[in-house]
Amino acid sequence: MEGACKGAKAAGGTTVGILPGATPEQANAYVDIPIATGLSLARNLLVVRSSQALIAIEGGYGTLSEIAFSLQLGVPVIGLRTTYTDRHIIEANDAEDAVGQAFASIAGPHAGGSARRRSTA
Repeated sequence: MEGACKGAKAAGGTTVGILPGATPEQANAYVDIPIATGLSLARNLLVVRSSQALIAIEGGYGTLSEIAFSLQLGVPVIGLRTTYTDRHIIEANDAEDAVGQAFASIAGPHAGGSARRRSTA
């Protein structure tokens, strides 16, 4: 989350951190609006429910749970160097491509985006 927040801040964005811990002080230095949930890993569902698209970067089990929630709930998933494969995960080549794919998936199929999907065959 810190890398994403740092990049968003560098681009002039406002950042929101949905935190697993119970105090806002646990947020990284780049979070403008900390939301302390006290829910530990269960907060991953809140992350997905609050998202229009999910960019999964590399990832451990927490990322895997966010990907699974997203796919189950119909939230588009853009994967950047993820180790997880699914035909519904849209591949991205780099961070800029991931953001572009996310915006294209939010705008819908008529936005002119070309989603590249991984094959599970």
